[in-house]
Amino acid sequence: MAAHAKTIEGLLTDPAFQGEVRAHEPMAAHTTYRIGGPARWFVRADSVSALTSVLEACVRQRVSWAIVGRGSNLLVSDDGFDGVVMTLGRDFRSFRIDADDPTRIMAGAGVLLSAVVQESFKRSLAGLEFAVGTPGNIGGALRMNAGSAQEYIGSRVASVTTYVPGSDLQRRAATDVQWGYRQTSFAPDEVILECELVLEEADPFFIRGKMEANLKRRRASQPLDLPSCGSVFRNPPGESAARLIDQAGLKGLRAGGAEVSTKHANFIVNTGGATAADVRRLIDDVRQRVMDAYGTQLTTEVRFLGFK
Repeated sequence: MAAHAKTIEGLLTDPAFQGEVRAHEPMAAHTTYRIGGPARWFVRADSVSALTSVLEACVRQRVSWAIVGRGSNLLVSDDGFDGVVMTLGRDFRSFRIDADDPTRIMAGAGVLLSAVVQESFKRSLAGLEFAVGTPGNIGGALRMNAGSAQEYIGSRVASVTTYVPGSDLQRRAATDVQWGYRQTSFAPDEVILECELVLEEADPFFIRGKMEANLKRRRASQPLDLPSCGSVFRNPPGESAARLIDQAGLKGLRAGGAEVSTKHANFIVNTGGATAADVRRLIDDVRQRVMDAYGTQLTTEVRFLGFK
């Protein structure tokens, strides 16, 4: 049987498959929440051909699939995910400087965002200081346009290489993508593979100062000592989700092992033994209480996987 016509099971059990495959893998081991039931298949694809062949087989067989990075900004159902969860391996973890322009960086979607920040600093390149300490990898950061309304990764992108099952790889100019606050115009089935970033040469002491200030602020304001997904809700236009939740008196509100952080109201933390159902129930409760108190509909930025 031709490789492109193989079933998912045939591809993933083929000794020649470029990557790693685990059946019924607990997703709690792959999320920053430390929560989540088993994925039917958990696959690390080490090459473009491995990635595309599996995704095309998923589409043919109508099997659900999802791409995950480091599992930040993700809540997986306690029942798990009855499909294929893919993460990007070897060939998507490259990092290189443009030989003709040292301010341009090519980074694979599987590269840790924090690693890109540090490598940029070592080369006296400024522009990513806002992302210091941010968990996750480049692919996830691009999809959600990580950052704030003032500083965000999309403002540093020159191009993005993506793939949609059934199509060829496509290199898109940054201007072809809509970069909004914590959102982008990438299609749900569009897989980000690589990006080109444009930074600026700057004094390393200036870069270090901004990084240290941002990291100090993050450590002082966020509950980094407990598992979480980061910010749960997007800030409404002209408002702060954390401020609304705090003013509604919801800090410390609990559902099972999940709690609205007493340090930062827009974080829901796993205090130990929290289930995905606990977190989901608390998210819904917070949203309803803020709506009742202020008439403001909070929109989640956390991604849900495996929920009915």
